[in-house]
Amino acid sequence: MSFFKPNKAATPLICAFSFMLVATPQQAYSQTAETTYQHAQAHQHESTYYCPMHPEVTSHEPGRCPECKMFLVKDEEQDSSTHDNHATVTKSQDYYCPMHPEVTSHEPGRCPECKMFLVKDEEQDSSNHDNHAAVSQNYYCPMHPEVTSHEPGRCPECKMFLVKDEEQDSSNHDNHAAVTNEYYCPMHPEVTSHEPGRCPECKMFLVKEEEEESVPDEHAGHNHTTQSTSSTQQSQADKILSQPKPTLSPAAQSSGDGNVKYVCPMHPHVVSDVPGSCPICGMDLEKVTIGGVGEEVVVGVSGGMQQALGMRSEQITEGTLWKLVKTIGTVEYNENAIGHSHTRVNGWIETLMVHNVGQRVKKGQLLYELYSPELINAQDDYMQAVDYLTQDKSRGQGLLRKARLRLELLGVSSDTIKQLERTGKTIYRVPFYAEQDGFISKLTVRHGMYVQPGDTLFEIVDLSSVWVIADVFENEQSWLEQGRPVEVTSAAQGLFDLESTIDYIYPELDPVSRAMRVRIKLDNPDKLLKPGTLVDVKLFGGPKREVLAIPTEALILTGRENRVVVQRDDNRFASVPVKVGMIAQGKAEIIEGLKVGDKVIVSGQFLLDSEASIQGSLQRLSGSNSSENNNAASDPHANH
Repeated sequence: MSFFKPNKAATPLICAFSFMLVATPQQAYSQTAETTYQHAQAHQHESTYYCPMHPEVTSHEPGRCPECKMFLVKDEEQDSSTHDNHATVTKSQDYYCPMHPEVTSHEPGRCPECKMFLVKDEEQDSSNHDNHAAVSQNYYCPMHPEVTSHEPGRCPECKMFLVKDEEQDSSNHDNHAAVTNEYYCPMHPEVTSHEPGRCPECKMFLVKEEEEESVPDEHAGHNHTTQSTSSTQQSQADKILSQPKPTLSPAAQSSGDGNVKYVCPMHPHVVSDVPGSCPICGMDLEKVTIGGVGEEVVVGVSGGMQQALGMRSEQITEGTLWKLVKTIGTVEYNENAIGHSHTRVNGWIETLMVHNVGQRVKKGQLLYELYSPELINAQDDYMQAVDYLTQDKSRGQGLLRKARLRLELLGVSSDTIKQLERTGKTIYRVPFYAEQDGFISKLTVRHGMYVQPGDTLFEIVDLSSVWVIADVFENEQSWLEQGRPVEVTSAAQGLFDLESTIDYIYPELDPVSRAMRVRIKLDNPDKLLKPGTLVDVKLFGGPKREVLAIPTEALILTGRENRVVVQRDDNRFASVPVKVGMIAQGKAEIIEGLKVGDKVIVSGQFLLDSEASIQGSLQRLSGSNSSENNNAASDPHANH
């Protein structure tokens, strides 16, 4: 009994030992559970790092690739086998190159081929989303539909922005209402279709309706403002398009149909000679009569407005028009009055009486004296013939006649020959005299010079008559002929309206100016007209009598036709096309369009012509549509 009696000192040890025996299994179980939990957490949060350029290089810690020194990126894939009690939705988010789809990565970066940024692949595994429908939103090029992308961007072919593909897979939307994309006609909204095409009424291309998708109540948090706004805009567009077209009062039609063209109602610049459709909007081209002559358009203008516009009128009368050409001419020497002085023998100038160009000489005036051995021999032969005449008259007369003729042919004057007969002495310095009045225009010799046959010693011109050479355009030469009257004016010399005639028309045109030259001969008794002077020339081509003529300022030249504004009464005016004939002296001949007694507006007529053109265009347009207006009641779409 004493053996089992507890000792006071051993009692605490026994208690501690007993507690250890009881607590040991619990602690072991707790440690096992904690180890299992930590192991699961380690597997749950275990991450692997790899190189984007060298995927075979991996690590459990961040760092750099030993090959390319790039930073290792984290691998987001996790083992689903270690998560039996934790259901998670795994999203496979890959990145790929838009230009090289075969280049993919698990992290953002750049394509090693083209250096473009990698874009995120939005596709998700439908097996992990039983309760959520995946919306596949692709982007495509409007011009090249075969070019598609999962991200916004540009088309590599035409550089256009890629647009979003609105079509969705109805099989993945059991709990969502499918979006119905309908096509409608902009001109006839009641015409709709589920496929692209043309409107059966106006042949315009159907456009896509951009209404938003209507979602059920479980998605009430989504924003539906765009849908309501689009519906409101569509209803306003329907109201505008449903309004009837304004009608125009038809203009009176004439027998002429004019020039028929086909024009697009939406694009007026599209014009065709044959029926067809517009290449832009697809609408049928409408038939339009261009240039058809209809009822005369009359514009009303009050008296006060006429005064404000400064309108003036002039009555048309018959008169005479002269064909007239106003041009410029140049005064030149009369070539028929130019004289040249030449020597016919060799010799030396002993005495020269002409000293400068421009010197005036008179007929019979001494010009120079010439020493020539040939002239001395001719004089000796003449004296021998005179002596032989006293011995034998029959033969002496023949020899004397020949010797005299020789002197005359060598240029010796008759006075010099008479002096030789009278004195019987040889003249060593033979004198030569001027043969006409005039001015020295050319001087080539000086005292003591040696001259020979062929040299021009002097040139003498007579200014008692001059030529005027005028240039006439080739379109005005048809009615010009020799003998037509001409008036020449030289205001600088105070000479006005010198009358003459066309002396000669040169047969060729100037190759540079394409002008024809006309020669006019003028008398110049006072020598006032100097060669080189510019003068005004009027060439008259003959009268044209009893013609309708109006002032040229009354003509409105449009490039296609000529028009005038005619006053019908005090306050009514009309723009009338006219056919113009000859224009001369500020008057224009009217061949067709007016009659004697009509009043034409010569000032302020351009505004009236513009107003008349606008009203005439409206009437022609109304007239071309008058046949369609007759069938408007039976056409159900007439007011669309």
